[in-house]
Amino acid sequence: MKPVSRKGNGVSSAPDLLPAPPWVAAGLIALAVLAAYANSFSGAFVLDDASSIAGNPTIRHLWPLGGPLSPPHGRGLTVDGRPILNISLAINYALSGIHPWSYHALNLLIHGLAGLTLFGVVRRTLDRLGMPADSALLALCAAFLWTLHPLQTESVTYVIQRAESLMGLFYLLTLYCFIRYADRTPRSDASSNAGKTAPVLWAVFSVLACLLGMATKEVMVTAPVMVFLYDRTFFSGSFAQAWRRHRRLYAGLACTWLLLACLVAGAGNRGGTSGIGIGVSAGKYWLTQFPAVTKYLGLALWPHSLVFDYGTQWVRDPREVIPEVAFVIALILGTGVAVLRPAGSGRIGGRALGFAGAWFLAILAPTSLVPGNRQTMAEHRMYLALAALIVVFIVAIHRILGRRSVVVFAILAVAFGMLTVRRNGDYCSELILYSDTVAKLPSNAFAQCNLGAALFSLGRIPEATEHYEEALRLRPDYPVANDNLGNALANIGRFDDAVGHYREAIRQDPGFADAYSNLGSALLHQGLVSEAITDFETALRLGPDDAATRNNLGNALVWDNRVPEALVHYAAALNLQPDYAEAQNDWGNALVRAGRVSEGLAHYQAALRLRPGYAEAHYNLGNALMQEGSDSEAIAQFEAGLKLDPDYVEARGNLGNALARQGRFDEAALQHEAALRIAPNLAIEHYNLANALLQLGRASEALRHYEEAVRLKPDFVEAGRSADRLKTQQAGSPGP
Repeated sequence: MKPVSRKGNGVSSAPDLLPAPPWVAAGLIALAVLAAYANSFSGAFVLDDASSIAGNPTIRHLWPLGGPLSPPHGRGLTVDGRPILNISLAINYALSGIHPWSYHALNLLIHGLAGLTLFGVVRRTLDRLGMPADSALLALCAAFLWTLHPLQTESVTYVIQRAESLMGLFYLLTLYCFIRYADRTPRSDASSNAGKTAPVLWAVFSVLACLLGMATKEVMVTAPVMVFLYDRTFFSGSFAQAWRRHRRLYAGLACTWLLLACLVAGAGNRGGTSGIGIGVSAGKYWLTQFPAVTKYLGLALWPHSLVFDYGTQWVRDPREVIPEVAFVIALILGTGVAVLRPAGSGRIGGRALGFAGAWFLAILAPTSLVPGNRQTMAEHRMYLALAALIVVFIVAIHRILGRRSVVVFAILAVAFGMLTVRRNGDYCSELILYSDTVAKLPSNAFAQCNLGAALFSLGRIPEATEHYEEALRLRPDYPVANDNLGNALANIGRFDDAVGHYREAIRQDPGFADAYSNLGSALLHQGLVSEAITDFETALRLGPDDAATRNNLGNALVWDNRVPEALVHYAAALNLQPDYAEAQNDWGNALVRAGRVSEGLAHYQAALRLRPGYAEAHYNLGNALMQEGSDSEAIAQFEAGLKLDPDYVEARGNLGNALARQGRFDEAALQHEAALRIAPNLAIEHYNLANALLQLGRASEALRHYEEAVRLKPDFVEAGRSADRLKTQQAGSPGP
């Protein structure tokens, strides 16, 4: 059977309702996408964004390309083994650092371009199906519904899931460029191709897009197969003819698998989260995919109750999923029958439906067949698969309603856009996103743990602790929850309990670098410096690119009086993360401790340039300036720190000391009194207040504070001596 020509197959060729040039469609798609996703720019970095962006040293410099082309390996990051994705993040980092706006802008651009490419693919495909009169209009409707569907939000608004949308763009471009190439490929019927020449550039672009897609995400593996199937279905009529006509192109597409194989081999099992040897059998994982595929289809038809993180939903009894298994197997068999339908068995429409089914199944196949232990389903996996469902829906409704179907599509597009705007609002913060997730899936240990982390970042420690404990109740073997609970306990001073949870996290996951680093910090607070250093060094062996661990090791070495070694680690931390204000501040502390005060000043100032609202750096800079004799400048720094944190007791105390050094004892006394209102049991502040009061001639009050300092700290020798001297003076004074 010959493929249907652009002139149609007997269907009436009424005037196209969308005769405008393609750039008009591009503008309409762009406006629609921008309207639906305008509020996504306020979205925060969430979940894996932190590790793949803020904690990714390879995106810090865009040039030379060797850096971003070598994303971090072995840590289970989304960028592992995906250099093109990593380069795109490096472009964003060059534009806006770790401020999310440019990342969201590029995600939106990628999604819009993917929508425009889908428009081109669908329009040309409908032409070949004998629908030239309405192909542009229906293609535009398909692009609208696909780009505006709320199921796409996870791939667009969740920054690091650009992996899915960028791969999707390259997948669609691979097919679109092939269509442009095949449209002009000479056929054996020379009379039907008079004057046509094969535009080799389109073939080159198709292979290049496929190559870039392979370096973006592994799902691209099916692209060469789908191009071959598209050729057989819509152009050549048989697999043999498709191979004869375009074998050079297919050889080029097949070569891109070599790059993918190298990248997959380099990424291994993605930090123990997917592949072979991750503790999840293939059969156990595959059972979860039957209800997952069914759920995807349901969300495509009725996108309500979207969930950001489904976690792991294992099937306890195979009998529970018999209906889903039967449905998916029927879908696979039906697709197979339609795809393998002989070329001479009737109209092309049946095989086209088979292609749509194959597209849906092929896109989902890699993530459905390769076992994973983190998420048994995820909405972003439907990014490309959704296109087939949308196109089938549009063609079916158009066949029933004719051009009146446009009204239905317009209503759906508006409804989808409104739902997308609403869903984007959930991405404004991790707290909102994970509160929503826990409300919908309270049995999800991952969501409970991540909600706890969101609460912890806001200082809501008791609430965070409750969610960490719930996560461990749901999944006792969850090392991240143990590590996070340890952080919460350490934050409230329960270091012994924190150490127990860190050790349990390490027992559950011996390669857990963060747990070693956090254990080192807890031990350092307990004064166990040597043990802390050992744990920090272990953490660095497991994760050498972690700037925080290097900084913490530097602090531990300073405590161990090994300042020169510490300085090396501060420098390494800043090399990994140039905007790391804490490392600049701690470097300054180390230099001041070593007596190199003037050098320390420069690092405190660098910390404040990186973070002007850094109260501790203002305090440390003030102390260093006092050591240099610059009391007026020190006072300004203490006051700046107190504007940021009025309850900063140490800053109030040292401000009082700096004022006293200038003879401003009344102001000094006020600062020490304010410090004691915040911390009444601080012996040093009673002593400093007593000194100021004594200078003001208020000896009786001064004596009372000296004595209180001694009561609070019996070994406070200087306070005791001052109290004794004052008592002696008062005893020798003549009475009234």
